[in-house]
Amino acid sequence: MTEDGPIIEVRGLEARYGDVCVLSDVSFSVKRGEVFVILGASGCGKTTLLKHMTGLMLPTAGCVIHDGTDLTQLDEDGLALLQREIGIAFQSGALFNSMTVGENVAMPLREFRLVDEELIPYLVRLKLSLVGLADAEHRLPDALSGGMRKRAGLARAMAADPPVVYFDEPSAGLDPITAAGLDELILSLRHLLGITFVIVTHELDSIKRIADRALMLDRGVVTFLGTIDEAMASDNERVRQFFERRPDEYIMHRNI
Repeated sequence: MTEDGPIIEVRGLEARYGDVCVLSDVSFSVKRGEVFVILGASGCGKTTLLKHMTGLMLPTAGCVIHDGTDLTQLDEDGLALLQREIGIAFQSGALFNSMTVGENVAMPLREFRLVDEELIPYLVRLKLSLVGLADAEHRLPDALSGGMRKRAGLARAMAADPPVVYFDEPSAGLDPITAAGLDELILSLRHLLGITFVIVTHELDSIKRIADRALMLDRGVVTFLGTIDEAMASDNERVRQFFERRPDEYIMHRNI
């Protein structure tokens, strides 16, 4: 475990659903403090990769190393401890509708007993302030807009001060202005708190704005790993097609 080494390493990862191979020989690393984007067309394996990186699923082969610890070798208790060091913001926000926003954010602090109970209200207000929801603590999730729900989910993901936060499709379902505000929030939090973000998305505008580096999957295989400038200059046809927003030829001919 070194401060200048990668915070996440994925080595030879293979994932299957029954006889179907969803991810094949996926290998890469994530640097500390970067915004690392996993991109690709729908169904390429992005969310499956995220689930394996967070220990929600275990691979058929290969390993995932978080800050020097191979999570695929941990027992149930060890994995639960490691997952305290990981924040996950789900696509829908995944908030409990029967609980207020503040109670949702407080939940991991209470569940893991990370701080004294009297400190929790102050920490909740701090996290909500960081995502621009200082006045939403006592509101129910149903009373929030889509963008506010995503911000509340992000506040909960950061509640325990994890060094890594995973964000699944942050811009999905948002209008361009709200999506742009969420992009700026991610960059601000990375700068302010030094959080490493791993973001799953296929939204080109967000990718170009926030990504330090990107990994592109195509049919479960890594087709690109590098900066966005490198992606734009790539001679890989699938990479160029993605960034130029060109449809598959067979779809074009089928619809003519």
